[in-house]
Amino acid sequence: MTRRIPLDVPLLIGHRGAPGYRPEHTASSYRLAFAMGADAVEPDVVATRDGVLVIRHENEISGTTDVADHPEFADRRTTKLIDGVPLTGWFTEDFSWAELATLRCRERIPELRPGAAGFDDIEPILRLSDLLVLVAESSAEHGREFGVVLEIKHATYFAGIGHDLAALVERDLRHAGWASGEHPLWIESFEQGVLAELRGRGVQGTYIYLLEASGAPADLVARDGEAASTYADALTSAGLDRLARAGGDGAVDGISVDKRILLDPRDPAAGAALVAEAHARGLVVFTWTCRPENAFLDRRFRTGVGRAAFGDYRAEWARIAATGLDGVFLDHPDLGTGAFRD
Repeated sequence: MTRRIPLDVPLLIGHRGAPGYRPEHTASSYRLAFAMGADAVEPDVVATRDGVLVIRHENEISGTTDVADHPEFADRRTTKLIDGVPLTGWFTEDFSWAELATLRCRERIPELRPGAAGFDDIEPILRLSDLLVLVAESSAEHGREFGVVLEIKHATYFAGIGHDLAALVERDLRHAGWASGEHPLWIESFEQGVLAELRGRGVQGTYIYLLEASGAPADLVARDGEAASTYADALTSAGLDRLARAGGDGAVDGISVDKRILLDPRDPAAGAALVAEAHARGLVVFTWTCRPENAFLDRRFRTGVGRAAFGDYRAEWARIAATGLDGVFLDHPDLGTGAFRD
């Protein structure tokens, strides 16, 4: 059975922990998210050369670790095509876990978050197995059960180089006691294929399809080329029907949409209408990502001077909350408890 979230309040999800205050995906970032009121946290998983699942936003790690400062790894720098996009840097799949364990984490956007950057070069990369232990420890510490919203990154790309991410995720979840409904678990991806595979493996959780504001999913592009169904297709009435259909191809339990989809200035009612359509089909709705800095706010809610300054995030988040959605991703969980729970 899947664990459904309560529909009277939105689930508050610490997006990569609490990266407004600490470098993302670090142990301190996750622990702080729980201390600030998050109900769950979101780790992104990618694979190492030896099949260890590590928690990084992307498999390219030059912006979130000190790898460039390690001369012993200088020859690993390369350019790859990841989901159709050329990227240059260092990639997790070119390292063993033992090698990655020597690196330290850094703030990804220090120009916007200098406070978080003050904690650079202190903490190591986490494995998925480490994070699951941390969640259990935090649940015991705070006296409430916390959840995990597990995002699987670049499944089609990794399959092409010999890594079955579904099998690796199942392995780690089962070993930690998270695969049979023991704990609140949501599994999400921008690719339906890996979600269907994990569900077929009997991993119990709530399956969430991530939807960009534009473009098409990498697994469908790899299969269908220019004829691939787009993310926008999934948001039509017919697309939502397909996503929700029990036993259907890639059936899911919910969707998680770019917040721009809910804040369409051309149609103020569009966000609430989408949520209502999804709810009518039994689908939960999340949105990403609620951040207070002007750089990330809809331009209607930017105030003050500079991209790093906090704008009128409460007004933007009130618009989002009014859609009736079920969960929000937050970089500053403490601000979310005030905006979404007051």
